[in-house]
Parts: sequence; structure tokens; C-alpha cells
Amino acid sequence: MKITTLYRPIGEKELILIAESGFKTFPPRLEWQPIFYPVLNEQYACEIASQWNTKDEFGNYLGFVTAFKVAEDEFLKYKIENVGGTYHNELWVPSEDLERFNNAIVGEITITHVFIGKNFEKSSHAVSQEIIKRLR
Repeated sequence: MKITTLYRPIGEKELILIAESGFKTFPPRLEWQPIFYPVLNEQYACEIASQWNTKDEFGNYLGFVTAFKVAEDEFLKYKIENVGGTYHNELWVPSEDLERFNNAIVGEITITHVFIGKNFEKSSHAVSQEIIKRLR
């Protein structure tokens, strides 16, 4: 089976939900979020996590970068969208397909980077605390 590595920038709330799944799946999209959009390279994921997630109160001013592998046959079902610069490429997965997409994840979702915003005070979640300690 061929696999493709993708990345997704997330905030703390999404991190906790991923941890609750045993680092196996991404949580369902919210009602107003029609697309799940992992990105195709770590550079772009780091850019989003450091510049956007660290300014988001909902995510506790924390930006994490996830990396995960997905079966290539599932990856190829979806459209790649360029949303800016040459490396700003996202895979657009309709929210109604997320469960099937999650089932095509090979192995665990890993956390590769953490970015801490200036308004971050503390985290009460052991998972976040451990990742911050490990990656900082």
C-alpha cells in the first residue's frame, strides 16, 4: 500500500480531541466547517500554527503541527487547492467524508512542532503540557 504524509496545524482543543482518540483520528468538523483541510507540507503547517493558531483564544493561543500518513488511494480522491504562495497547498476533504478519511490514516497522528502565543498563560491538560515540555 502506498502512503502519503500530510500535516495539519491545530489548536489545543483539537489536540485534546485527537488525544482522546488515541491519536488515531481527527474530530468531526463543526457545523460551520464544510471542509477538513490538511496541508501538503510541514513548512506551510508551521506557518499557520505559528501565525494563526497562536492568536486564537479558542485554541488557548497554542499552535501544534500534526503529521500523519494516509493511504494514497484515499488521498487521490480529493482535490488539492493552492490558497496562496507556491507551497500553500491544501487537500480539501468534504466534512461528510472525514470518517472515511480517518479510517485511511495509517498509524498514529504525531505532533512535530508547538508554537506558543504571547497571550498563552497555562494549560490544564496533561497532554498539552507534555508536548510543550518535549518540543519547546
